[in-house]
Amino acid sequence: MILPHRARRRAPLRVALTGANGGYGRTFLAQLACTPEILPAVLVDPDAAGVLAMLEELGIPASRAAASSGPAQTAEIIASGRIALVGSLDALDWAGIDVLVEACGRVGAGAAYAEAALENNTHVVMVSKEVDTVVGVELSARAADKGLSYLPGDGDQPANLLRLVDWVSAVGLDIVAIGKAGEYDLQFDPATGRVSQAGESIEAPQLTGLLELGSSITSTLAQRAEAVSPLKRAAAADSCEMTVVAMRTGMMADVEAMHYPVARINELADIYAAREDGGILANDGVVDVFSALRLPGEASFAGGVFAIVRTGDPATWEILRGKGHVVSRDGKYACIYWPYHYMGVETPLTVHAAVDLVEAPPAVPGMILAGRALCDLPAGTDLAVAGHHHEIDSVAPVMIAADPAASPFYLLDGARLIRPVAQGSLIGFADVEGVDAGALTLYLAGASRGRTTRSE
Repeated sequence: MILPHRARRRAPLRVALTGANGGYGRTFLAQLACTPEILPAVLVDPDAAGVLAMLEELGIPASRAAASSGPAQTAEIIASGRIALVGSLDALDWAGIDVLVEACGRVGAGAAYAEAALENNTHVVMVSKEVDTVVGVELSARAADKGLSYLPGDGDQPANLLRLVDWVSAVGLDIVAIGKAGEYDLQFDPATGRVSQAGESIEAPQLTGLLELGSSITSTLAQRAEAVSPLKRAAAADSCEMTVVAMRTGMMADVEAMHYPVARINELADIYAAREDGGILANDGVVDVFSALRLPGEASFAGGVFAIVRTGDPATWEILRGKGHVVSRDGKYACIYWPYHYMGVETPLTVHAAVDLVEAPPAVPGMILAGRALCDLPAGTDLAVAGHHHEIDSVAPVMIAADPAASPFYLLDGARLIRPVAQGSLIGFADVEGVDAGALTLYLAGASRGRTTRSE
């Protein structure tokens, strides 16, 4: 049964959704069937036929939607109670929209949609983490100046982790590290000696003897990493998500590519401890990602989020250990975690929060996700974000302190190198041509806010 909730009693909220025919868009639209106070007024996607087919699959007849090529037509469709299908920004009628849910995933387009929404007094729920890492600082500030909301979308790890951090901070616990699991677990079967990740399987019988941390955590982690080295565990999407969190918490990666330890859930409080306590952290207050290692039949971390905290009263935390909570062997650290992220199923929470002007930490300047060349890249190299994990071939995403010469990683999408970049070098603005002009302007404006603040 679905229990009644006070949110159902509010006046209808009209949302525009970009990237409507993507996976995230579908999960959000499917959930709106259970939240009738949130109406999908406008669906934005170049593939109108694909959107119509998806709506049919969701039980929404084609008669409920109509294609529009301009703002006036869009306004008429919304006024008639139907869903307007549009393919571009210039067909939107902002007067009929309360909240933009930006999920197109492309920096140029997403930045333009979000900027236009704020200019037209429309709240923004930013699902496109790639966009947020480039223009989030400026758009967050503009929203605040206008009394509007600009929020990461619940259901993806950045917003979920920020909610967990808020809970931990409100309780008053001292945070050592925060982060998430990689999108796909490492599933190890001791009976076969094979480990699988996202459909790829390799022989790794040595993991049988590495299922416990042993006396040297760093040694065990190094051996595990070697055992699963044929599998690609790090993803640009992970770095992107942690950058969104870092921009709003002031935390940084301990190392620019993050640690990515191969870890079991019950080990996290021991692993993410200070080096002097046997853990891996050189610094305090960091963001990181781990690869979840589990056995057949064990529950998944499901790409969820965690916070490592320092414990207080030893007796209290021994009681909690006895109840199954994750506490380090020495009792100094504990891991609090939410093993889920339900994508668009959770995003209605953010739509409500946006309209209610729920206070949230803004994105601030000070660090960026940049790109470092993995090999010598010649002039003329085309750079493009591609694949499920939104990677750029031969370029590694790295989290670094703000560098005025370095280009944000996702601003490089569609650019071309105009001069060679040596292996190991950051790719800078002077190295490329063809970056999206609108997104670049917003990024530089946000960076300038940081310089102004420091000079004051």
